Amino acid sequence: MEQTKLFNRNFTLVVIGQIISMFGNAILRFALPLYLLRETGSASLFGIVTASSFLPMIFLSFLGGILADRVNKRNIMVALDFLTASIVFLFFMALGKLPIVPLFIAVLMLLYGISGTYQSTVQASIPLLVSGDKILSAGAVVNQVGALAGLLGPIIGGMLFGAFGIVPILLISIACFAASAIMEIFIHIPFEKRNNAMKISAIIKSDFLDSTNYMKKEKPVLINIIGLATIFNLVLSSMLIVGMPILIIGILKMSDELLGFSQGAMALGGLCGGILTAVFSKKLKLTSSHILMFLCSLSVGVMAIPLLLGMANMVSYVVITATSFVIMALATMFSVQMIAAVQSETPPELVGKVIAVMISLSMCAQPIGQAIYGVAFDQFSNHTGIILLVVGILSAAISLTSKDIFKNMDAS
Repeated sequence: MEQTKLFNRNFTLVVIGQIISMFGNAILRFALPLYLLRETGSASLFGIVTASSFLPMIFLSFLGGILADRVNKRNIMVALDFLTASIVFLFFMALGKLPIVPLFIAVLMLLYGISGTYQSTVQASIPLLVSGDKILSAGAVVNQVGALAGLLGPIIGGMLFGAFGIVPILLISIACFAASAIMEIFIHIPFEKRNNAMKISAIIKSDFLDSTNYMKKEKPVLINIIGLATIFNLVLSSMLIVGMPILIIGILKMSDELLGFSQGAMALGGLCGGILTAVFSKKLKLTSSHILMFLCSLSVGVMAIPLLLGMANMVSYVVITATSFVIMALATMFSVQMIAAVQSETPPELVGKVIAVMISLSMCAQPIGQAIYGVAFDQFSNHTGIILLVVGILSAAISLTSKDIFKNMDAS
């Protein structure tokens, strides 16, 4: 049976489509925030716009899970890639003709919202494309694809942005999304049509209740995992998303190309984390997951040292880049492990909804954190090392208190 192979025809097509689509996504996610930060010079505005952009992603990640369980997953991926290409084209036409801040908020909200729906669909399709013993490895491959695109995207995007501005980046992104959509047309994902007679609001309510009831009654430990991820996203993830461009561009005064290399290093860390997860999938234990979180926290503390000691900007840049690489490697290992555990333990008819609910709820605090960090880096621009040190201490405390949660998850 072809499904017993990891790289069967359909999974391979999904991976190739992901490579093309996520490369376009990566250069776009690099260029748009950088363009905004360069044009406005405001860390507070940057944080608020980034936070606003994430709001639709929270809701639409859950909607993606609902669609993934009720609509052919291939059709969702094709439609979303074509839609993204159209949105970027309209943005290209409107750039310079409409006010920059509301234009960026609107476009980034749409793009992040689509991304949330898309990723929920891809994750939900994995158990249908590979056999049960290949789910963890398949999840690692999907994360590696994202990391590889994230590695090349910022590096190429930084060079293009520094040399030619944002226009070629927009055109390349449009081509990538359109090509990915065409590639995905040829994918076959097993699909059993369900009764969709209910209104969408009723479906959302019903599926949300199905997911939460399953977690409460069958897997209550998942609720603790959601709470843990929510707090960790508030404290650590938000800082990386907002802090990296502000620190490198605003504080250290580095070039667009160097920011691209730093974000590429983060993506390389994610790629290495995915490879390590695939290689050591049988040795990774849920009961040790808190150690990965603690090492992430320790890395943030190391990141603060050159800023606290007033070292040369280039030294601070190198340390920030290196520690970001380590954080992303550890975070990828952690996230792949968590998602694979849920995929393996959740019934196929619920897996899309449960993963989507977990992602959506765990992301709820992230926009709040992004807005807070934007203001914090603006108001305390001379004390950024202290901000990072506080983040490291808080993250370490969270990771150490999470040990019992992972023990309970493994036992369940």
